[in-house]
Amino acid sequence: MKRLAFLLLLWLVLALPVFAQSGKVYRVGLLETTSAAANRANLDAFLRGLREAGYVEGKNLIIDYRSAEGRADRFPELAEDLVRAKPDVIVTRGTPAALAAKKASSIPIVMAAAASPLATGVIPNLARPGGNVTGLTSIVDEITIKRMEIIRQLLPTVKRVGMVLNTSNVNVTTQMKEADAAARSLGLETEVFDTRDVETLKRALEAAVAKRTEVLLVSGEGIMFANRQLIVDFAAKHEVPVMYASREFVDAGGLVSYGVSYPDLYHRAAGYVDRILKGAKPGDLPVERPKKLELVISQKAATPLGIVIPRELLFRADEVIR
Repeated sequence: MKRLAFLLLLWLVLALPVFAQSGKVYRVGLLETTSAAANRANLDAFLRGLREAGYVEGKNLIIDYRSAEGRADRFPELAEDLVRAKPDVIVTRGTPAALAAKKASSIPIVMAAAASPLATGVIPNLARPGGNVTGLTSIVDEITIKRMEIIRQLLPTVKRVGMVLNTSNVNVTTQMKEADAAARSLGLETEVFDTRDVETLKRALEAAVAKRTEVLLVSGEGIMFANRQLIVDFAAKHEVPVMYASREFVDAGGLVSYGVSYPDLYHRAAGYVDRILKGAKPGDLPVERPKKLELVISQKAATPLGIVIPRELLFRADEVIR
């Protein structure tokens, strides 16, 4: 009887860590460019990925959300605040957020999307990033070239493309070089309209109209994403065709977008979080490229502009909004 009691006690002692681990509540911090409401589609995809791995908010998962509201200069402060909450993993969107989180702590970091993590020094190697950062790249440099090609197909007579972007962003130098090279090869000229906050965004758009810019290419940086409805409404009012960075702009009423599927990236980011919470080291997990690129065209937005969408683009589009 004593031996049985001893064995039962021993079993309980050995099993206790398992029970304790199963009852653990994980804390995941998100360092984001926009509010949770504006980022709903991506956040839902991320939470769905976590649920599929067994993490449910309110049960064994706490989400700490910090938003820069389109202002990249706020990331260092927000990263430090997020670190004080002691998350198990930090998930970031955009290179400025990843750099700020990396500087603030050695906590594991998963990039849900980063344009040029190698060129900007976030990681030294895609296959084996080392350190505390891993995740997904949104290959913005490569996609910018494709956007120029689509602009040429959609508007074959245009000569000048206005690029609305934030030149203080560490990604922009490479992006501008690729865009200029692509534009020249297509017989196009580019002009940059610099944007740092909502006021300079408004002035940039007004300057583009004043200069009679034929078409705009709007980047997917935080300030643009946070103010996408403002941009779409301005473009419609002034009848300016715009190529956007992601489908969220077209969903808001924009003309055309070509880029990564951010919900798909966020869903995949949840898999990184799961592996890290189960003991994987971020530096051992390769940084992956996007698997899903999408061309979304709005026939509804094209009609008031007098744009006839070429048949080849309609066939190529992943979705046409009519």
